[in-house]
Amino acid sequence: MSYCRWSSMNWTCDLYCYADISGGWTTHIAPRRRVESVPEDRQEDFIARKISLDEYTDLHRQQMIALERIPFAPLRLPHAGETFHDSTLAEFKHRVLELRQLGYRFPDEMIEQIDAELAAEAEVELPSNPTLAP
Repeated sequence: MSYCRWSSMNWTCDLYCYADISGGWTTHIAPRRRVESVPEDRQEDFIARKISLDEYTDLHRQQMIALERIPFAPLRLPHAGETFHDSTLAEFKHRVLELRQLGYRFPDEMIEQIDAELAAEAEVELPSNPTLAP
């Protein structure tokens, strides 16, 4: 399961983070960023029937052209282009928060999702409270 991808936040996400099938959590850090904004995806508007299929197809085509056209600039931040592997969810959260402080971009909802998973882990780890027989 991924928490964010390069395409998150309309192609402005600097991280690709996921729960690794071999255990733990992996964070890939982009080595570069686009120098201009990419036209927004309007898939939700199409699903909500706010725009037609023809409009959506044209907008999507424009977005794909922009993705090919817009150049990148190297990220000049510590850890650009590196990959990290954290063995616990708490370590993973700490890592991404440190990366945010360094200037990396990723969706705010990712922290909320990690916090919810940490809360669920804490519930599972709580020892049962058996009642003592008299």
